[in-house]
Amino acid sequence: MWAALRFRLVPAIKLYLLGFKVLLEQLLNKRLKLPVMPRQDGKVAIVTGGSRGIGYEVVRHLARLGAHVIIGGRDEQRGLAAIKRICEEDKEARVEFEKLDLASLQSIQQFAVSFKKRNLPLNILVNNAGVMLAPEGRTEDGFEQHFGVNYLGHFLLTWLLLDALKDSGKSGDVSCVVNVSSSAHSIGEIRLNDLNSCQHYSAHAAYCGSKLAQVLFSSHLHQEMQREGFPVVSCAVDPGMVDTALYKHLCTPLHLAQSLIARILFRYLLFVKLLQRALPLYCQPLCHQPWMRILAEATGPTGEGR
Repeated sequence: MWAALRFRLVPAIKLYLLGFKVLLEQLLNKRLKLPVMPRQDGKVAIVTGGSRGIGYEVVRHLARLGAHVIIGGRDEQRGLAAIKRICEEDKEARVEFEKLDLASLQSIQQFAVSFKKRNLPLNILVNNAGVMLAPEGRTEDGFEQHFGVNYLGHFLLTWLLLDALKDSGKSGDVSCVVNVSSSAHSIGEIRLNDLNSCQHYSAHAAYCGSKLAQVLFSSHLHQEMQREGFPVVSCAVDPGMVDTALYKHLCTPLHLAQSLIARILFRYLLFVKLLQRALPLYCQPLCHQPWMRILAEATGPTGEGR
């Protein structure tokens, strides 16, 4: 009993202390401004969870720069609503929605097959969708949902689309994989003998572990692509504290505090560094950054989460 309690309590304390540290860093740092971005005409990007929050902001800005953007998400109605808002802002925006459930390996495979049939290039893949501090649950295929959605789902998606990324990149204009991770990776642990958290379940530990897996995958993928000479770069981004619905599973007092702070202090920050890393012309070799933790600050005006 005490062991189970400790397993639940210690990760939660660590995560909230880390969150407080991140908040202080954001308060002390200067507000970021969106730099001039290169046009992305003719480029194709896929953004998972692009219907709201961080993903929505990424889709908006990529579309403004001329990219053809495909939103991969579960909720078609929400996706179409996002497309409508974007097209109302920019009549020339090329944005579409495709069904994608990262909690289903079958859905991921169907998404990849459907995309490949269109013979489109793939220049940018933003693995943004995720869950945080969700109650204990399993994906369609029986995986713990943080590990299944945040890591395994995006791992499979990237693997299935890797050939398209390789074929679309070229010297001086590489393809780019961006994993939206979290500073929580720094306190995460991966228990190889209990990947599904069957022995003891902690939503905090599961979330941190899934983000660590994401960062390790980002680093390994980049190293492999560079070693084999393919025109593909991979990076991970920590958005910091963001005004999104990702925090909806926090206990009520903390959720209210987070929402208030984020709305007041970070409402007008843009996801600058994610965009810089998402745009091939801004992507630099990352071999000397083993943890691939590229800090960024972000928010979406909708405050709806990713």
